[in-house]
Amino acid sequence: MLDIKQIRENPQLIQESLNSRSGKYDIEPILHLDRQQRELEATRSQLQARSNEIGKLVGQKIKSGTDAQSTEIQTLRNEGNSIKAQLSELEPQEKNLKAEIEQLVLALPNLPSDSTPIGKSEDDNVEVRRWGDEYIPQNSQILPHWEIGEKLGILNVERAVKVAQSRFVTLMGAGAALERALIQFMLTLQTQAGYVEVSPPMLVNTDSLTATGQLPKFAEESFKCADDDLWLIPTAEVPLTNLYRGEILAAEDLPIYHCAYTPCFRREAGSYGRDMRGLIRLHQFNKVELVKLVHPSSSFAELEKLVGNAEAILQALKLPYRVINLCTGDMGFSAAKTYDLEVWLPSSGKYREISSCSNTVDFQARRGDIRFKEAGKKGTQFVHTLNGSGLAVGRTMAAILENYQQPDGTVLIPQALQPFLGREVL
Repeated sequence: MLDIKQIRENPQLIQESLNSRSGKYDIEPILHLDRQQRELEATRSQLQARSNEIGKLVGQKIKSGTDAQSTEIQTLRNEGNSIKAQLSELEPQEKNLKAEIEQLVLALPNLPSDSTPIGKSEDDNVEVRRWGDEYIPQNSQILPHWEIGEKLGILNVERAVKVAQSRFVTLMGAGAALERALIQFMLTLQTQAGYVEVSPPMLVNTDSLTATGQLPKFAEESFKCADDDLWLIPTAEVPLTNLYRGEILAAEDLPIYHCAYTPCFRREAGSYGRDMRGLIRLHQFNKVELVKLVHPSSSFAELEKLVGNAEAILQALKLPYRVINLCTGDMGFSAAKTYDLEVWLPSSGKYREISSCSNTVDFQARRGDIRFKEAGKKGTQFVHTLNGSGLAVGRTMAAILENYQQPDGTVLIPQALQPFLGREVL
């Protein structure tokens, strides 16, 4: 959530920054309501001060001998009662204005960082680096991962659709084992890198989704339980970040690193017709997520380290990829800066997203009221939160099925993964 004080004091700068994002955002209604609220607050403060003054004055006069039933005392009391009546009207008005302002501010995305490229779409993203060109297969007859998966008997779509609907898959036999091995492999590398593993709830409340920025704007993207204030998580970023919602941490407790494997659930609203086959865009998918809570002074350095932690998985598996710095028009709602890792899928001859690593600075911490206090200093500060996939498991499996596919229809298992799966070939 943006700071209302920042909006009030730098409206032109804030509006220009928001204009660089995708979508249309107008802060003028917020400024208008903010002026009304501050005027009401000033009036209420003046009335409250006068009410307090009258109370003291009446007490002093009675103490000094003035008759409590005198005209003078009655006049003061009448004025006090009139003020109380005005305050009883002003207070709910001010409360309603604050609620309106909060809802409008909650709908605004984060401000891009100074190092985020300005652009309108993915065409304006900036490639930072590539890795593993020497591992790109030269075989021109590579089948898409869903076809080789079906041939190997490890991936079944028809039965999944029968059980659920489209955009679900069932992994069978070695396919299920391969996914489990990938999860274990990723968690092992990330915990070795210093992340504390968490097994969080997979259902979260509305406050949790609001804190991380999925609500209110993206309600249609999420699955909600009909009879409870509970939603299926779109990513483990939500429960991991919200573990600390409403808390004041000690500065010496920072940074906090967490990783978690969870299923993730997304409606993929607006994406119908895209990636209807395979493991790329599903309603349910597995992911290992990385989340950091850090001191503001180190958050952009922590982002670079986070990207490195995600890259380490791809490098260990020897999967070719590139790193992209997303432009303002292609960046997610809560992010100030985002790097996407895109893995090479030879069947389509394209790089496809496999991890998105973002620094949200204090955006989520403001929404979730996550602060820290430094010893010997007055007041508190908002932490900076970061998140990234380390990695999307299904997309990693797709990349292995294609990049390690052999001319005879078998698929080799990356050497680093073999101890976790217990086999060398599918």
